[in-house]
Amino acid sequence: MATTTPADGVYKNCENHDTSRPGAAPIEAPTPKASSSKSSSFVDAKEDMTEHTSTGTQAGAPPTEALKTLKVEDKPSSIPTGPVKTPLPHPLPQRKPIPAKELTPEQEKKYAALLAQVEGWTDVATTTGWRASKEPLNDTDRLFLTRQCLLRYLRATNWDISSASKRLLATLTWQREYGMRNHTPDYIAPENETGKQVILGYDNEARPCLYLNPSKQNTAKTDRQLHHLVFMLERVIDIMVPGQESVALLINFKDTGGGSGAAGPSVGQGKQTLNILQGHYPERLGRALISELPWYITTFFKLISPLIDPVTKSKMKFNEPLVNHVPPSQLLTQFGGEVQFEYEHGVYWPALNALAERRRRDYRGRWEKAGKKIGEDEAYLRGGDTKSIDGKYSGTDFAEGFMDGTV
Repeated sequence: MATTTPADGVYKNCENHDTSRPGAAPIEAPTPKASSSKSSSFVDAKEDMTEHTSTGTQAGAPPTEALKTLKVEDKPSSIPTGPVKTPLPHPLPQRKPIPAKELTPEQEKKYAALLAQVEGWTDVATTTGWRASKEPLNDTDRLFLTRQCLLRYLRATNWDISSASKRLLATLTWQREYGMRNHTPDYIAPENETGKQVILGYDNEARPCLYLNPSKQNTAKTDRQLHHLVFMLERVIDIMVPGQESVALLINFKDTGGGSGAAGPSVGQGKQTLNILQGHYPERLGRALISELPWYITTFFKLISPLIDPVTKSKMKFNEPLVNHVPPSQLLTQFGGEVQFEYEHGVYWPALNALAERRRRDYRGRWEKAGKKIGEDEAYLRGGDTKSIDGKYSGTDFAEGFMDGTV
């Protein structure tokens, strides 16, 4: 959002509960910390790094070529060696998602009731407002409506079937009206030329990490800045491992406000971002690790605090050592980790989108193999050792890359 927008400094939740209810405690954001000599030494070390020599994609490379290039590196590794310029495609083998809690009999009953409703949908409004035109429900909609998706909306509405149903339909309409399904890598690319958002590594519970770097703001305020955030959230979702549904946000405000384009967001921008994330990405925030806040960002957090659900606030951590949450071998050196990362847009951007595209194709391919059912299991769709809902297939029956021949 030349100022930092919520698209570039997300300080809110991908959670969704009723944020209008009273009694929400204000966020107790700490006072900003002075820059340490340690952080300066990391910057110096970064400048001394040698040129990356491992394989990487070239700017403008076709997706299939980028996928072939990624194939060699698409393996788990404990500590990446040399400057890293592409996403880390896997968490450490020993880092696993926290298993989902089993549903109670009452929750299973409510899920079944919502699933029955959703299976009966035939069309969806293309815009909000009265007398909006409608179009038939399509395969992209049905693929979106997984078992876990329905459960996320049920949890976000305190297991109210009617509210969850309305919210799901509202999201399908928003996806059309907002145009998020048509935001291409080329359209978004100018927003990320400085690496102000980077997807790299996985945390201790195998959540993919999305770094938000407001000080690297490079564009004037337009709708595309918020489109950028939504686009990156979708890519984070694409690369989630089986059993994982949430993201780790790592937001660092160091040097924010030091030059043009790096000022803090407005309350209005914060509200707009919260509306999208709380309305259409419920239960997606696993944790938000926020560090090096200047005074005016601390003030901003206090102003938007009443809009943020208490559950979300509990997931927001301020100025904690990031190595407590992310394995050092998956964490950038400037944050205390071991990954020497250099953002080179012509290498990182096509590599990220090629990786996400491959995972997305495989996800859809497994869905098609199992009969294109609403309510399919996401762990199966992501290639996990989980059966499809009809019991015919396991996600492991279809190896990563099976849809494009890179296996």
